[in-house]
Formats: sequence, structure tokens, C-alpha cells
Amino acid sequence: MCGIYGSTIRYSDEIIRAKLAVINFRGPDYTHFINTDDIILGHNRLSIIDLDHRSNQPFSYLHLKIVFNGEIYNYQTIKASLEKAGYLFRTTSDTEVICAAYLEYGKECVNHFNGMFAFVIYDVAKNELFGARDRLGKKPLYYYHKRHSFEFASQPSQLKIERNFTLDQQAVNEYLIWGYVPEPRSIWQEVKQLPAAHTFTYHFNSGVLTTEKYWDLDYNRNNNFLGNYNDAKNTLDGLLSDAVGIRMHADVPLGVFLSGGIDSSLIAAIASKKVNHVKTFSIKFNEKGFDESQYAQKVAHHLQTEHHTIECNYNEGIALIENFSTYYDEPFADSSAIPTMLLSKYTKKQVTVALSGDGGDEAFIGYQRYKWINMVNTLFKLPLPIRKSLGSALNLSPNYVHKLIAMGISMKDIEVLYIKMFGGMENSWITDPEIGIGNSHTEIFNHKTKSLLEKVSDFDIKTYLNGDINTKVDRASMAFSLESRAPLMDYRIIEFSRSLPTHFKYQNGNQKRILKDILYSHLPAELFKRPKSGFTMPFKDWFRNELKEYVLDNLSKSELEKIPGINVKRTQEIIKQHMNGTWNRYPQIWKLLVFSQWLKKQKESPAVILQPSLV
Repeated sequence: MCGIYGSTIRYSDEIIRAKLAVINFRGPDYTHFINTDDIILGHNRLSIIDLDHRSNQPFSYLHLKIVFNGEIYNYQTIKASLEKAGYLFRTTSDTEVICAAYLEYGKECVNHFNGMFAFVIYDVAKNELFGARDRLGKKPLYYYHKRHSFEFASQPSQLKIERNFTLDQQAVNEYLIWGYVPEPRSIWQEVKQLPAAHTFTYHFNSGVLTTEKYWDLDYNRNNNFLGNYNDAKNTLDGLLSDAVGIRMHADVPLGVFLSGGIDSSLIAAIASKKVNHVKTFSIKFNEKGFDESQYAQKVAHHLQTEHHTIECNYNEGIALIENFSTYYDEPFADSSAIPTMLLSKYTKKQVTVALSGDGGDEAFIGYQRYKWINMVNTLFKLPLPIRKSLGSALNLSPNYVHKLIAMGISMKDIEVLYIKMFGGMENSWITDPEIGIGNSHTEIFNHKTKSLLEKVSDFDIKTYLNGDINTKVDRASMAFSLESRAPLMDYRIIEFSRSLPTHFKYQNGNQKRILKDILYSHLPAELFKRPKSGFTMPFKDWFRNELKEYVLDNLSKSELEKIPGINVKRTQEIIKQHMNGTWNRYPQIWKLLVFSQWLKKQKESPAVILQPSLV
């Protein structure tokens, strides 16, 4: 797990060091770069596999040079095949295997890799760069391209040094809706993200950059699972065991994030059967209704793991808010990033790699919103005029939840409702919310061969899991030089989940049915007979109490006027609604706080131009 950088633009060694230093937390074990007439390649290493200096990067293999961030979990299997084909290896690292696989398979090498990765290979013989990002977007890759100038990095702050960038208003609007900037945009007009499951080729002679998608979900159900439920359970159980097993290979200490929920408990249970001693980690909130550490403790006790509970309080939360932009670079408003950072900070004191349960909710229909949208779908069978009449009646209620329901059932179709749920049903505080709604993955809802639940699940995998969850975990864990691995995001498990009938995953309100049944073969079902709770912060209460003055100071009228794309007067009203308790507006307030802090940080940097029309 590391940070990478490269450029065809000539920079001094001093500037290159600065570009690597700004993300040194991603790889503090070793930093190195090469600076030639043709290319600059730089690397910050977090040593996980083959800790010897021979695996340091930039790494050379025959006529190739590579910088690589991530892990190829099946690299030993690929290596064995390549050795039979005559390839020789001088390390035990996966980096070397990527190079040999590229020579053997060309750009198709990515189809052989099971892992999380962002890498760039400089092929001296072809005089071109070849790069790729993993299927689900676990690892980031940003780039700047203008004719013969090409520059790439793990985080956009590296590209910003010594360059003038302008704020992208479209990206700002998308952030205000989604809480993150969706690929392929970045917050800067000049910087793009390589989309997940894409490769790129940059040709030095022509300066042409081409990108290509190499993987996607099966939207048309071309590969339906044909066995019965027990067959599916047995197949998935085997996939899970292998996915956890290959992610436990490391030359450094390894543990498991354990919330006490279905997904993390299943990962911890499988891991506990593969090794004798497992360390588990959970976070504790003092606020009633948010603390689930007791459930994690019960699971850990049953599995006999060495369990560690980390306490989260608002004082430490404020410190992380103040430094949020240092690690996230772009505005990012998933409030659970704060506890994830705290969890990572204290977990790193014990281990360097941690397994997580990310991906289970999206792939196996686990979020509460799936149950809700499934129930609401019944109402959408009524004609729109009737639904609007019901909405008008509900809107008379002083209860803000009733008003939200009224807005929802008055929408044209259920798919629009689901998309708008992410950005908040009521977006009058955003100057032009429809600009932010535009997303390249909305076409997922047009696939007629899938049920509503399958479509929203697909949509979340391509958007929320990619842009939100993966960004949150990557930045939060790497902020403290901790590698996070997610077995449930093994692409084989994702593909298998898409092949299953919906009722294997969701039946009569029973969410993640198949995962639960596998879990109950490892742990007593009684440990999980409770309502599902998300990994969230108690900001609703903190913003009205402990953090009230902090919010009002940082979101004063003068500060709000600096945020492009919002209606300041209406925004003041929604802050007031939250403070007087008439409406829970914490998601909007958190988005504004994050963006305000981010803007302040940018203004401290002379290399950034904020267009006067936007601020």
C-alpha cells in the first residue's frame, strides 16, 4: 500500500520531493524517485510483502519501470504460471509479477489480477505508459493531461504543487448532492480520475491518451446462477474462505475491523479459523443509540480474539475535522470518515493490515434504504396524480419526516426518488441541484431484465461503494499508514452476487439472507437479532450541543458567501432549522463544514486559482 507519482513534465528534484512528501503518510517506509529526460517516477512505500529493499520502487524489470499502489492477492498463482512460461523472478513481491504479466499478456494482464491496485508501467521499448485501476475502485489514480504534458498521482494534492488549477463548478455541485466528487471528475477542472475498471495508455511520441474499460457488472443477467439455494450457499462459502485467505498473506501484523455486524463478524469468523490468534478492533461512542461496541465485544469473546475497543469523543473529532483536507484532498462529506480515521489511527498501533467487511451491504442488499425503497415501490403503482394528492396532504404535517415522504411519493418514478435520496430530498439550498444529479451511471436503471432491488444494488456498487466507501476507507486508513483489505469486494464475490436470484439475498424483508445463513454456521444467530445500525457519527446532537458554536462560527453568513453553488439565505434557514430542532439537517451542515474547511486550505496555497465568479 503506497503512494505513486509520475510526470512527463520536467521538475527539479526539490519539487519532486515536495510532491512525494505531501502524501508521505501513504508510504512512510521508503521514498524514492527517478528523474530522467523522458519520465519522472516516484514512490512512497508502505512495506507489506517482501520487506527487503530489493522490492522498493520505482521497480525495474527488463525494459519496464513501474510504480504500484495496492496488492495483487493472487500473485503467487500468476507467478507460478509465468515461471512455467520461462519468466525469472528475483523478489517475492507482487510488483515484479505485474511486470512479467504485462509482458506476457499485454493490456489483458489486468484480467488476471485479483486485487486492489493503481499502477503505471513505463514501457521503454514501446515508448509509452500503461496504467490501470482495479475493478471496484479501491485505489485512486488522478491525472493531468494536456498534449505532451502528462502527470499522474495517488492524490490530487501532488498534482497541485507548482501548477495553477481552477475549481470545477460541475464537480462542486456534484459534491453538494452526493457528498463526494464522482469519477471521472475531480474538484479541479484540469485534473481527472481514471475510472475504476479502466486502463490507460499514454503515447510519448503523439501525446495521445486513451482509456479503456476492461470490466463491468453483468447488467443483463447473462450468467444467472442455475443451482438451488444450498448450492449457492456452498459456492459462496468457498469463495468467502478463499477471499479471506488470500488477503491474510502479509509479512507484517494483520487484524480485523469488527463492528459486531453481519459482514465484519463473518470476516472475523473465517479469519479466526485460518490462524490461531486474531486481533480485532472496534470503535465506541458514548452517545446513546450510536454505541455498538458491546456487540463487537460479544462476537470477539465467542471467537476468542484479542479485542481492542477505541473510544470516540467530540474533542478528538474536532481535531480530525480541522485536518480533514490534509488527507482527503477533495471535499468529502461521509461523516463516518471521522470514526474510520480514529479506528485506523489506533489500529495501526497494533497491526499494519486490517480486514474489513466493506461491500456486503451493496452486493447482498443489506442497507435499510433497500427495504424502504422496496416498500415505497408499492405506492408507485398508483397514478402520479393520486400520489401527488397524498403528498399534498402529508405536506401539511409539521413533522419533517412526513414532508420528506410527501416529496418522495410526488416524484415521477421510483428511480428518481432513489437517486435523490442520496443528496437529501430537499435541495433548495443548492443553486442548481439538477446539475449535480447528472451521473454517468443512471443508465443502470434502464435495464429491464432486473428487479428494482437488483438495479439499486448495481447502482450503489458503481457509485456509492466506489466513490464514497472506497474513498473514505482509502484516505482514512492511509492517513495512518494502515492497509485495509475488503474480502467481500473480491470481484468474484461481486460477480457471484449479481448472478443470484434476488430472493437468495432478500426474502420477505430478510436482508443479506445468504450471508447470514453462512455466518450462522460460524456464530450463534442470537448475537445478531437486533436492528441494523450504520457506522455513523452523532453529529445531529453534537451540532446542537457540544459543536453548536463551532458550526455557527464556521458557517457564518460571511463564510457561507465563500461557498460557490449555494443559496446563502436558504442555507442560513436550514442551519436554523437544525439548531431549533424542527428538522435534522446535519448531513447538509457537515457538507458545508467540510467544504468551508477545504476552501480555507486551498487559499493558503499560492499554486491554486479560485475563479472570482465562484467564490
